[in-house]
Amino acid sequence: MEATLTDRHVARQTPFVITMVLALMLSIAPIPDWASPYRPDWVALALIYWTMMSPKSYSVGIAWIVGLVLDVAQGTLLGQHALVLSLVVYVTVKFHLQLRQFPLLQLSATVLALLGLYQFILFWINGVAGVNAPSVTYWGPIISGALIWPVLTLLLTSVRRQAPG
Repeated sequence: MEATLTDRHVARQTPFVITMVLALMLSIAPIPDWASPYRPDWVALALIYWTMMSPKSYSVGIAWIVGLVLDVAQGTLLGQHALVLSLVVYVTVKFHLQLRQFPLLQLSATVLALLGLYQFILFWINGVAGVNAPSVTYWGPIISGALIWPVLTLLLTSVRRQAPG
């Protein structure tokens, strides 16, 4: 009986783990120089989705761990993405019941605001650390992430519904 419970637990976690691995891969995958400033924040988008849909399973602690992995993968200041992702996930968890009721267009606007918060704090941290970057580096991912959000939501919802458990 216990093996069955463990198997169900693993089956429920599999879509999240696969999504996070894919998001991390998309975050570090090479893309053309002209498209680089517009790369969506895949990890932030995936964490927003999963914490909104299942806040008891995926919350601030998971965001911190994933953020540390993202910091190591991108070679950025250790802890900056962990801090910012934890804050964005905290806001998402705090308002998850309201967010789940929003129509897709309104939810996209809310995700735009969450990504804006994400990039603003990264901008602030980089400013304190003395890292200079063009403004498109901060604005590009916000806009592309909000535009991709509806498609990503539909895709992840179908994955979540087809997952066993």
